[in-house]
Amino acid sequence: MKVTVVGAGNVGATCADVLAYREIANEVVLLDIKEGVAEGKALDIWQKAPINLYDTRTVGSTNDYEKTAGSEVVVITSGLPRKPGMTRDDLISINAGIVKTVTENVVKHSPEAIIIIVSNPLDVMTYQAHITSKFPRARVMGMAGILDTARYRAFLAEELNVSPKDIQAVLMGGHGDTMVPLPRYTTVGGIPVTELIDADKLDAIIERTKFGGGELVKLMGTSAWYAPGSAAAQMVEAIVRDQRRVFPVCIKLEGEYGIDDCYLGVPVILGKNGIEKVIELDLNDDEKALLQTSRTHVLDVMKVLDNK
Repeated sequence: MKVTVVGAGNVGATCADVLAYREIANEVVLLDIKEGVAEGKALDIWQKAPINLYDTRTVGSTNDYEKTAGSEVVVITSGLPRKPGMTRDDLISINAGIVKTVTENVVKHSPEAIIIIVSNPLDVMTYQAHITSKFPRARVMGMAGILDTARYRAFLAEELNVSPKDIQAVLMGGHGDTMVPLPRYTTVGGIPVTELIDADKLDAIIERTKFGGGELVKLMGTSAWYAPGSAAAQMVEAIVRDQRRVFPVCIKLEGEYGIDDCYLGVPVILGKNGIEKVIELDLNDDEKALLQTSRTHVLDVMKVLDNK
């Protein structure tokens, strides 16, 4: 079992580290265009195997896709991170070209792979990878919902002073300011969150979640990496181990929720074949309206890509 992570920056290296530490694959290949970076980080991860007691072999490569050949799953984190004052949409022209080139190499060397996109703007980069690879939609997906729900759950755990382990939640829509949190589907130990927190506090947490990525960019001057890298690794684990986990994942919708022309985050069952099933929730009118707003925004960004 081989998993490749393309992009050895903070997110990619974190993903590779989590994959190795949790022994999710026999071999993890870390690839980057910068000379020696992937090799160095892969070696560093391997050298702590005797300390943290894992067997996964980590291998680094400077743009040599031959070493990635036969990968079952490929995580693409390549691209420029956001800087202060920069929106995800600002990254389109640069990152689309990067994702296109990477995807072409993935298809050439691992034609049966499942592709997970982490590069921003997430929904549109998933679109780019899908049309470039020509893979079935079940094998090309974007990581956003797991990260967004993790932030939402972390904020709730802090406010309620409970373990984040006991909080379950679903978010839908695009990755960014138009995401659609669903308080009706948020529970704490099986208890609806609306019974445990005032509406104004819950609304404030939802707003903080929507701008969670931007909050970190302002604090650090660059995008987050621990949570995004770990979220991507969790998706890989669900696929490699055929766990059939239920996660919110970005996918091309083909009629679900009345949408067939857009890449949006929706709950799915994730297993050995990639997306095994799209789950359709019974949304109320307000939730449907928010999802349509998110769809409109993502479509606008997709048009920007189409016109480049």
